[in-house]
Amino acid sequence: MTTAMLSFISFWRAAAIVLNDLGSSAFYAGGIAEQAVGKAAPWFILAVMIFSYGVRAVYIESSSMFTRGGVYRVVKEAMGGTLAKLSVSALMFDYILTGPISGVSAGLYLAGLVNEAAPRFGLAVKLPMNWAAMTFALAVTLYFWRRNIKGLHESSVDALLIMYIATSMIVILIVWSALTLAEQGGQLAPWPRPANLSFSENALGWLDRLRWFTHEGDRYQIAENAPSLIGLLGILIAFGHSVLAMSGEETLAQVNRELEYPKLKNLQRAGFVIFIYSLLFTSLVSFFAVAIIPDEARPKYMDNLISGLSMNLIGPVYLKLLFHTFVVIVGFLMLSGAINTAIVGSNGVLNRVSEDGVLSDWFRAPHRKYGTTYRIINLIVIFQVATIIGSRGDVYRLGEAYAFGVIWSFTFNAFGALVLRFKRPGGQEWKVPGNVRIGGVEIPLGISVIALILLSVALVNLVTKQVATISGLAFTAIFFGVFTLSERISRRKADRSAAAFDPFNLAFEQGLSPEVVHARPGAALVAVSNPNTLWRLERVLERTDTDEQDVVVMTVKALTGPHGGERDLYEESLFTKYERQLFTRVVAVAERQGKPVELIVVPSKNVYYAMALTAQRIDSAMIVAGGSRKMSAKEQARRLRHFWERLPERPRRQVEFRVIEPDGSERVFYLD
Repeated sequence: MTTAMLSFISFWRAAAIVLNDLGSSAFYAGGIAEQAVGKAAPWFILAVMIFSYGVRAVYIESSSMFTRGGVYRVVKEAMGGTLAKLSVSALMFDYILTGPISGVSAGLYLAGLVNEAAPRFGLAVKLPMNWAAMTFALAVTLYFWRRNIKGLHESSVDALLIMYIATSMIVILIVWSALTLAEQGGQLAPWPRPANLSFSENALGWLDRLRWFTHEGDRYQIAENAPSLIGLLGILIAFGHSVLAMSGEETLAQVNRELEYPKLKNLQRAGFVIFIYSLLFTSLVSFFAVAIIPDEARPKYMDNLISGLSMNLIGPVYLKLLFHTFVVIVGFLMLSGAINTAIVGSNGVLNRVSEDGVLSDWFRAPHRKYGTTYRIINLIVIFQVATIIGSRGDVYRLGEAYAFGVIWSFTFNAFGALVLRFKRPGGQEWKVPGNVRIGGVEIPLGISVIALILLSVALVNLVTKQVATISGLAFTAIFFGVFTLSERISRRKADRSAAAFDPFNLAFEQGLSPEVVHARPGAALVAVSNPNTLWRLERVLERTDTDEQDVVVMTVKALTGPHGGERDLYEESLFTKYERQLFTRVVAVAERQGKPVELIVVPSKNVYYAMALTAQRIDSAMIVAGGSRKMSAKEQARRLRHFWERLPERPRRQVEFRVIEPDGSERVFYLD
């Protein structure tokens, strides 16, 4: 049996997947925020990047509770299925827009480079910016659609390579910008005070009618006589228009399932790498853009600030143009990688929904060759392609709409994690810092403050981002309706329990060998039969370095009746609902550990004969079984040795037979 659920990646790859989205926002978030709130925008981008560490901590806490976590699982456990469907509907709006906004922004960088470089080489070429951006976005989306059909390992390789290239560009950009400021000076972004905020016509939404906002030209200011509460409201509005710089956090929960051992530690490592990287890159770009690009030139670079920054650095023009080309290539790659992040995240979210029976199990059918949930990936990409075409390459409109799903998914997740502190006290392997104990009650101040800030920003965004609110509510309502209807249809089916089991691809083989099982010689063979007694597998995985030794999990399908030995066996008779349930639990154990296992079902009339023959055929170094109420460990060893000595071929090595009891005690025997 094979499944895509058992491929694991390093924390560097996990961080790269998230950073392809979170880091890519540096290419457009600063420009969108400055258009909305004026030159003080970099301070709010910085505040969002610092606050993102708290949001990331909430995701780490919730992921430590649920290996297959994310906002849907957390909210469902905390506040019920209705709010869970509502939260994931908002989140899907975020993911559906992540790919298009990143792809279109990448296209704008590339088209801008062509249009700027062509006259320098005497070429009469001028690409239509929006249409060229739309075309590039469609091409990259289809590329990552194919990569994700093949699996997370393939797409994570792309993400890591992109981050290697991007890091070199970022280092050059920071050093060169610092030298430019040292040589010619620059202006500091205005302090983030209410008096320094200058809102665009679209930035206030339905609040532009308040008398405390004065209209000057095409911008709005906060009136001098406005109460301090209006000043605080202005700060929240500016913060809300910068929140899209924090996109991609939910994907951390989705890649948690694929993180390798040690899972929690690697999740924390990935979170820290993401924080430092995004803090330095996204924040500094915004400050450098205001400091170095002249005020009169900056408006034409609002859609590609880093390009404008590269062309205003000190040095010869040819060198700046060369670096500009490098910036555009990196921007194109990194923004394109965000499309991959959107597909990865969406796939994870919809898998959680499908596992819960909200979506039909049909969606999780594995690809025959790659084992991925290709139908969900196809659905996501169809939505993204439609969004790209519908946007016609307008990145500002996409960015304004995009922030709706970002902030509401964060808010739902934070409040879900907060509720679980009281519903499941002690159920967290790791907690958001800032907990005060009064008597016997723990007060989670840290996570409470994070949740309240998120809710405040979400509510402010609701009345200031008209495009986001209208389109976001409409999309959320549509998805919520689809989820609700699909769940009702699923409930009418006779067997909904199958939705809770993982999908598997089956490969029927006439015989076993290390090559067939995809295990190196010397593997550990773990025999399982009951989904509720997998302690032996947990124990083996805890102490096995799977980089050095593979773990093969087998179950014996008992053959009975006069036709039990026939070779012409149907799939249904070998892999029934029970086997699917058993190996779903096996996969869950492996995912919690972050270590891969190979899965096999062996048909036989005798369990011990099957164990002996399988171990001999795959050249195993160890056989592991569980303690039995009916039979002592010594008796199990006697029966296994009986068949071991009668194998048709001589075993190639001495094999260790371990019987592990529920309390962790072990008996060890040797088979020569």
